[in-house]
Amino acid sequence: MAEIRLQNLAHSYSSQPRGEEDYAIREMDHVWEQGGAYALLGPSGCGKSTLLNIISGLLNPSEGQVLFDAREVNKMTPEQRNIAQVFQFPVVYDTMTVFDNLAFPLRNQGVPEARITSKVHEIAEVLDLHPLLQRKARNLTADEKQKVSMGRGLVRDDVSAILFDEPLTVIDPHLKWKLRRKLKQIHEQFKITMIYVTHDQLEASTFADKIAVMHGGQIVQFGTPRELFERPQHTFVGFFVGSPGMNLIKVRAEEGGVGFDDLHVPLSSALAARLPALDASRLHIGIRPEFVQMSEEQTIGGMQAEVVRVEDLGTYKILTLRLQTQLLKARLPEDQPVPKGQAWVGFPAQWLMLYADDRLVEELP
Repeated sequence: MAEIRLQNLAHSYSSQPRGEEDYAIREMDHVWEQGGAYALLGPSGCGKSTLLNIISGLLNPSEGQVLFDAREVNKMTPEQRNIAQVFQFPVVYDTMTVFDNLAFPLRNQGVPEARITSKVHEIAEVLDLHPLLQRKARNLTADEKQKVSMGRGLVRDDVSAILFDEPLTVIDPHLKWKLRRKLKQIHEQFKITMIYVTHDQLEASTFADKIAVMHGGQIVQFGTPRELFERPQHTFVGFFVGSPGMNLIKVRAEEGGVGFDDLHVPLSSALAARLPALDASRLHIGIRPEFVQMSEEQTIGGMQAEVVRVEDLGTYKILTLRLQTQLLKARLPEDQPVPKGQAWVGFPAQWLMLYADDRLVEELP
């Protein structure tokens, strides 16, 4: 296991990059602590796989250093870094049995056969592969092959880290939850540094202790699932994490708060005091659908909105509301009646976020 540190790291696929738009990874510093379970979350094209390949040694960064336990490894191969990587599509040796596939990396290291047998059976038990150990890999289903591919990384005792690049893409949906739980159990058992790349927030939240959210070649927030949900540091995190994502409304600064259309939204005194000093080209307020207060009757400070659409999802409902010219989402518990035609909405100060040029404005102590 290793602490993995990225220092002034940047990468461009262009031989002569001229600006930030030419970089797949924009300059960053980041640390993956030893023995942690991490997710790298973001949409396609944000730089997740590029970053993972730089960590593993499949790609040499244009700028900066990759450090394993304070030792620079830029010029080391994946083998020299002792990295195990599980790819989006399973990589197995079709002519070998499942047992021999799992044993392969240990035999390459000259591990005694008794230890190999013990370790293979240990990992086969964890991944439910025991019934398949003597079967040729070519006769396996796609999800069985991916479990073998995962097992080859997990069977080694000497790995610095295991990197997963969207490993459940080919897995049947009903098996994904089970495999995510298996990976979590493996981490808890062996305490191997694991970095799991995905575009699926559910996968990230159920696997990782901390999640790095990537956007435009940068890590825009690194935190626990709860931190990402309750206090997104960037508008992209608010939008991308959550279902549906955060309501974001472009606003203008006003005395004591912000406004949009003909409405004034008061801010806490601490946030309102920061408004005059903000040097920002764009201001937004954000509130998650779960935190929008809603009533059928007029409330003090409530804003009148039109109910546009109701989506019944069984245990809760998602309402689309029109507030002046803005469309908002609100999540309604199943036991709360749906307002007819119109509703009165409020934004509790505790859950109302202010963003300047997409970054969260914090209250000063």
